[in-house]
Amino acid sequence: MTASRPRPYTVAMTGGVAAGKSAVARRFAALGVPVLDADTAARAVVQPGQPALAEIAAAFGPESIAADGRLDRAWMRQRVFTDVGERRRLEAIVHPRVRAWIEARLDEIRAPYALLDIPLLVETWPAYAWVDRVLLVDAPAALRRARLMQRDRIDDADAQRLLDAQAGDAARRQRADDVLDNSGGEQVLEAAVAALHARYLDFATTAGR
Repeated sequence: MTASRPRPYTVAMTGGVAAGKSAVARRFAALGVPVLDADTAARAVVQPGQPALAEIAAAFGPESIAADGRLDRAWMRQRVFTDVGERRRLEAIVHPRVRAWIEARLDEIRAPYALLDIPLLVETWPAYAWVDRVLLVDAPAALRRARLMQRDRIDDADAQRLLDAQAGDAARRQRADDVLDNSGGEQVLEAAVAALHARYLDFATTAGR
């Protein structure tokens, strides 16, 4: 950050899997808020020719690379799904590059505030301790499990394993400055996002960004 080109006020959004973060991000974007997505960053940094892909191949073997030279995502998901050590090894390669990708693009944004969509914010803290505010998109675990089963066409046991692989709800709530309950309908969500948007614009103005 420089005095002549300050970053916008930065809100990091997180939440458990299937909490509905994408729906929330779309509504902020519709209000003109720049949104930077960690999942988009994670795909970008492992493209062919990127250093992360070569490091992954060295760490996990040639099986991790598909015939077209790209990361074999299905193979990798299976490899790290139930092995915490393997998942952490992959994250150690990818996460620092994701942060660099996000920060580089955040420096280019000219808006009162920006929203960072970071599902694993709590798991990677304090790497993002520089953000101004944390928004938690929340929904009951039973609802998230049902959404996962429908979305990914998986059974209850696999859905629960995906939920268990992330930080617990209490840890996310402890980190959050704001909590958006995404268990209601479309109109409730629209109103909640609109209220948060007004609040963040006010915060950004007060902060002199």
